[in-house]
Amino acid sequence: MSERTQVSALVARAAELDAADELAALRKRFVLDDVVYLDGNSLGALPVEVPGRVEDVVRRQWGELRIRSWDESGWWTAPERIGDRIAPLVGAAPGQIVVGDSTSVNVFKALVGAVRLAGEGRDEILVDAITFPTDGYIAASAARMTGCELRPVDPDELSSALGPRTAAVLLNHVDYRTGRCYDLPSLTAAIHAAGALAVWDLCHTAGALPVGLDEHGVDLAVGCTYKYLNGGPGSPAYLYVRADLQDRFDSPLPGWNSHAEPFAMSSSYEPAPGALRGRVGTPDILSMLALEAALEVWDGVSIEAVRAKSLALTDFFLECVAAYVPEGRVESVTPAAHAERGSQVALRCADAGAVMKRLIDNGVVGDFRHPDILRFGFTPLYVGFADAERAARVLAEVLGDSSPSGV
Repeated sequence: MSERTQVSALVARAAELDAADELAALRKRFVLDDVVYLDGNSLGALPVEVPGRVEDVVRRQWGELRIRSWDESGWWTAPERIGDRIAPLVGAAPGQIVVGDSTSVNVFKALVGAVRLAGEGRDEILVDAITFPTDGYIAASAARMTGCELRPVDPDELSSALGPRTAAVLLNHVDYRTGRCYDLPSLTAAIHAAGALAVWDLCHTAGALPVGLDEHGVDLAVGCTYKYLNGGPGSPAYLYVRADLQDRFDSPLPGWNSHAEPFAMSSSYEPAPGALRGRVGTPDILSMLALEAALEVWDGVSIEAVRAKSLALTDFFLECVAAYVPEGRVESVTPAAHAERGSQVALRCADAGAVMKRLIDNGVVGDFRHPDILRFGFTPLYVGFADAERAARVLAEVLGDSSPSGV
């Protein structure tokens, strides 16, 4: 098959797949242009509902109602209300997720809280050895604060690392570099069998694939909202505390917003019931309500359908890369097995930094991770199969003269 024929065949297949895509209509609910945007795993695209909602929050709720909006506009209840909107996307029943603070702050709350829940005689924290750096930094600080020893461990070797001293384990559901998805059910079960608590970082999971927090008995979990949940730059993160642990969850950051009677202004702290005890200070209302508007795109959307499209998109992209890119020029480090794949494809490339810059200059936006990774995130709500084909074709053009010609 000639290169032109091969390109034509894949372009035609992309068109057929897009025509059959049950999620394709959601693309119009985002502010997009003709750029192929494959960086939603770092910052999701802007939902069209958000600007109008933010304008209302600023002009009417803040500008006209002012202090009355804490009650009349629902500002006070926003953290738990928005948490309940996120809950179905991660497999949680209502009343277990509170929105607020950054991912880093919530990792700290969750990890210290987990150690305190673990009880006497457990003085060891295990952390994913290849975790996102901040998680490692926070884990080290939490260990110092609680008098625990911190041990980095490869998730594949977790079972042998667990022991009677282990209090808590902090793991990433998806590796941010490679896109590898770890087996949350079996790893959580192993942690529980050792008598420890499982804390999961879902930053590269929520909105991309099913999680099943309740189903698999996860103890605590955290995640950001600006990636696949499209909440906007710096949008607040969230904290999940399993329902049966909430009355014993002892947050290391007991702020006035998590007090049982916040307006009593008591000098002694009494935690609020339920997930509310995960709150700290005054909620960041502007970004929080922008997130609430962004989450409306999920109304009626099945996370299972999102996962099915994610796998189909990444399969098709890898097929196009194999067809277009000269052999040996790039190497996929993302697992081929669906059960081990998140919603991104990471390609090892010797000159990845320069290649990504040229890709962006040519209308394909992914990102570069040091030292040699091209990272492409596939957000099923607005990325289509034609985008995947075009990205692979432009990659081939950028990488060398042997790339297929355009159509």
